[in-house]
Amino acid sequence: MFTGIIQSVGRVATRTVRGGDAFVEIDATGLDMSDVAIGDSIAVAGVCLTAVALDGTRFAADVSAETLKLTTLGKLVAGSAVNLEKSLRLADRLGGHLVAGHVDGVGQVVSVHDDGASQRWTFAVPPALSRYIAVKGSIAIDGTSLTVNEVDGDTFGVTLIPHTLEATTFGDRRPGDAVNLEVDLVARYVERLYSGHRP
Repeated sequence: MFTGIIQSVGRVATRTVRGGDAFVEIDATGLDMSDVAIGDSIAVAGVCLTAVALDGTRFAADVSAETLKLTTLGKLVAGSAVNLEKSLRLADRLGGHLVAGHVDGVGQVVSVHDDGASQRWTFAVPPALSRYIAVKGSIAIDGTSLTVNEVDGDTFGVTLIPHTLEATTFGDRRPGDAVNLEVDLVARYVERLYSGHRP
């Protein structure tokens, strides 16, 4: 489990294809790796991966064919920047919202407009996910916890403050770029409760 508060921006050091899967090494310089052990979870661009090898400021992870297909990780190449967050500990502050690291779908940056020192971003979302997105609700984009400002059909908007632009990969994103989306867990459970699956 994660909070959606990005702790560092890392870079893909190597990416090796293994059948339909991939093995990636992430240069996590800037992320405190002192308490990371093999088997720990680290969110990479919002995707929960398991560290299978550690080497100083780097960690490695296996990425399944399913994850490569359903997230933006399939497009990563050596040098790609990725948001990083270590898993939540019980004593940690929950600064964002509860994020599982299980990407629901891939969206796309539609537009970016300045709004004072901040920026207003609009994203297109797969139609099957739009019903889970609500004004003032939370959403994780590439692992970053954000508050939804507006929803219009299959698009929604958020505001990014200067700190978020500097501390995440959003500074490198442009209209047309793909992003990982994880809707609020609460919305998922509410749907389940009211979907007719009653005793």
